[in-house]
Amino acid sequence: MAIDLRFPLALGLLGMAVAACAPLPPRNPLAQWVPSANHELRKPVLIVIHHTEEDSVQESLHTLRTRNSQGPVSAHYLVGHDGQRYQLVADNERAWHAGAGSWHGLTDINSISIGIELDNNGIDPFPAAQIDSLLVLLEDLCERYSIARSQIIGHADLAPVRKVDPSREFPWKRLAEAGFGLWPGDADIEVPPGFDPWLALRLIGYSLDDRPATVRAFHLHFRGIESVELDDEDLRILHALTMQILDTTP
Repeated sequence: MAIDLRFPLALGLLGMAVAACAPLPPRNPLAQWVPSANHELRKPVLIVIHHTEEDSVQESLHTLRTRNSQGPVSAHYLVGHDGQRYQLVADNERAWHAGAGSWHGLTDINSISIGIELDNNGIDPFPAAQIDSLLVLLEDLCERYSIARSQIIGHADLAPVRKVDPSREFPWKRLAEAGFGLWPGDADIEVPPGFDPWLALRLIGYSLDDRPATVRAFHLHFRGIESVELDDEDLRILHALTMQILDTTP
C-alpha cells in the first residue's frame, strides 16, 4: 500500500511556519530558571501626542501597521475625528512613534512613553469629539500607570528640529483645563530680574541643542505661533511654568 506523505509534510511545514512567527521565549535555555517575584512590567512615564498628517483613519491605520517614507512606524493608539479609539500596540510594549529626540535629557523616548496619534492632516482644527475622546484615554492611562499628568507633551516638544505635530491648532489649554499637561494660566506674573529663559526651558524638559527650533516648539505648544525669537510674553509664560513645576516638586 502506498503511503501518502503529503499530509504529514504539510503539517510539518505549518509547524515550522508557526515556530518562525512565535515570540522569543522569555527564558534563556543557556541558564537555569530560578524565578524571582521581585519584578514588574515596564511602565510608561510619558505620553506623546501626534497628528497623523494624513486624510483618513483608514489611511492612518494602514501607515501605522506598515511604514511611511522613513520606514516602519506605529503608535499605541489612534483617535479618529469622531472619537473612535483604536489600539495598535500593547501599552507595555515599545511602539515606534517618537524617533530621535529627548525630553528631560532622556533620549530613548519609545521605551518610556505611550504614543497617541490623532487623525488630522496637520492643518485643520481638532474636532471636539476627538479631544473629548482623547481626554477619556488620558484619564485612563494616567490612572492605570500612575503617569504624572504634567508629563503629556507633543511630538514637536521632544523633537523640535524634525517635528511640528500636533500642530498649532491643538488645544493644549483645553487639556490643561481637564488637568493634563502644563499651562501657564491667565494671571499676570512679574518676572524677577535676571530670570533665565533657557534654564526654564530646560527645567520644563526641552533640549537646548538647537535653540531656535526649541523656541519654535515652545511657541507651537504654548502660544500657537511659529516664531523662533523669545519676547516678554514668553518670559512671563516660562516663569509661570517654572513656578508650577517647582511648587509640585517634592
